Amino acid sequence: MTTKHLVDKHTIEILQTLQLKAQNPAYYTGLVSGSIEARELKDIFSPIDGQFLASVAFADEKEYEYVITTAQKAFPIWQQIPAPKRGEIVRQIGNKLRLYKEPLGKLVTLEMGKILQEGLGEVQEMIDICDFAVGLSRQLYGLTMHSERPEHRMYEQYHPLGIVGIISAFNFPVAVWSWNAMIAAVCGNVCVWKPSEKTPLTAIATQHIVNEVLQENHLPEGIFNLIIGDKKIGERMAKDERIPLISATGSTAMGKQVAQNVAARLGKTILELGGNNAIIITPNANLEMAVRATVFGAVGTCGQRCTTTRRLIVHKDVYETIKEKLVKIYQNLPIGNPLHSQTLVGPLVDKQALENFKKALIDVQAEGGKLLVGGEVLTDNEYAKGCYVTPAIVEAKNHYPTVQKETFAPILYLIQYEGEVANAVQIQNDVKQGLSSAIFTTNLLEAEYFLSHRGSDCGIANVNIGTSGAEIGGAFGGEKETGGGRESGSDAWKAYMRRQTNTINYSTQLPLAQGIRFEINL
Repeated sequence: MTTKHLVDKHTIEILQTLQLKAQNPAYYTGLVSGSIEARELKDIFSPIDGQFLASVAFADEKEYEYVITTAQKAFPIWQQIPAPKRGEIVRQIGNKLRLYKEPLGKLVTLEMGKILQEGLGEVQEMIDICDFAVGLSRQLYGLTMHSERPEHRMYEQYHPLGIVGIISAFNFPVAVWSWNAMIAAVCGNVCVWKPSEKTPLTAIATQHIVNEVLQENHLPEGIFNLIIGDKKIGERMAKDERIPLISATGSTAMGKQVAQNVAARLGKTILELGGNNAIIITPNANLEMAVRATVFGAVGTCGQRCTTTRRLIVHKDVYETIKEKLVKIYQNLPIGNPLHSQTLVGPLVDKQALENFKKALIDVQAEGGKLLVGGEVLTDNEYAKGCYVTPAIVEAKNHYPTVQKETFAPILYLIQYEGEVANAVQIQNDVKQGLSSAIFTTNLLEAEYFLSHRGSDCGIANVNIGTSGAEIGGAFGGEKETGGGRESGSDAWKAYMRRQTNTINYSTQLPLAQGIRFEINL
């Protein structure tokens, strides 16, 4: 299986550009000339067929310091530009991404393995958040409060923090960066981005695209910065007092370490961590809708979304019907090269993900689970060099240790419940993660219970929509071990700002709050 004949000239040119600049500091800020000695090189291979894509250089201490100091110098300049003017730069970035949507979307697929429709959708998500941020740049509002003191005015305003550190994960190699970077930028911050070491090429390509806009507007380097490295770079960023805010996306284990390091210096964090998302199907559900949403949620991105549907909690009255429908669909899922238009399930990201998939299935069956369908690692000639599996469905109990954990692979645990919807909600909430959740029902009382304070404990709760595929207009994030962070829409922008309360006395007197009298003779 090959990908070369499916990659257009523009995409090949992007890869060639990346390879030609492998010894250039442009890897980090993208605007510096000269050469460096590569301290460490990492070869990047496509999970589609093992094809070599490029080698990237990891930053050392010298390059890291260069990036941070460059960002520090850029911040005073960028924050002085009026917010709507910053929004204009973001608007141009969105337009530039429109021009590069197809090749960049293909590069996402080549490097990460998600199907082309999802790769293109990820770039569209970047474009959408640019549009959102442009409007936001004219709406960075504060509040006015009435003072208890006469002829006093109180209000609050928001100021940028400085450098925002962004640590992103492989499964959304560019979109999640844009959620943070575009919002942070219109707020007046500069950004330092460390992408996953598994998917650096899409990040580098995106950096070059952004740099075109900065150069066209004669803006200084250091507003948007990129640094390539492994977890050591992420740890350095988390401990760096020059970075007031770290936004980190990844596993719960990674997030806990980031949180400890940032908290030790009293910094701020936005954490988007693991999910163990469930769909509840009640007897009052539209079963066709529920099945469609379950399949996309469970096998989309080959089960490698933080919002992937991992548990399906089904009432006993419709359990067998749902099971039969899902098994039949899973037996006929189009698995293969994600660049092919008919493919719905591409590969896992790498061999380690394959091992995690296999281990989880072994463990859950040892705990009492029953494998209904799938669970194979595909190794014939068509798939031998890739990372392909058949998505699995396992009958299980919610308390099984493996079900309680997040396995970043296409494994769906089928769980039965009886009685009222409250019983299903209790099962859903009985995990440590709290990202996304959904219920399928046409019963108003069940839907409202699910959305009430007694219902879902997740940051995202949907009715008659699956767990995956959130829109950028709403704040994205979860509770419990998901980290509590919020990104993207709504008022998530406030996390990238520092709040300041102001009081103005426009009288000639000096009254004190709470009626305190403090008289002195002058």
